Amino acid sequence: MAKRPADARYLPTHEWGRLEKDGTVTVGITDFAVDQLNDLTFVDFRKEKGDKIEKGESFGEIESVKAVSDMYCPVSGTVLAVNSDVSANDFEALKKDAFGKGWLLKIKPSNPKELDSAKSLADYEKQLASEAH
Repeated sequence: MAKRPADARYLPTHEWGRLEKDGTVTVGITDFAVDQLNDLTFVDFRKEKGDKIEKGESFGEIESVKAVSDMYCPVSGTVLAVNSDVSANDFEALKKDAFGKGWLLKIKPSNPKELDSAKSLADYEKQLASEAH
């Protein structure tokens, strides 16, 4: 399992966002979410390149044999790219590299500081520990 990046920020709903050197924000779901969902069956992106998105807005759903989960955006802005490698039936990138090749959206943020309100890696890992049964 890939090490969770310390330079990303995490939502309580298991999405992550990382401010890149070029000023864009890469968004994905965490390895924990992928593991919890387990047997992935479908990803439905509600946003396309050029669409506006608001912080906290759902940008799509991810389905598994067990559940359907909305995916939420950690920042407001404009969608620059949707990862076509994570398609309706191919989840290898997501399973193997949730913080790299398994990214979901690239966003041009209207306010990159919005990311600061998301959890640090340490706080996210505390949340996971408290959720563990």
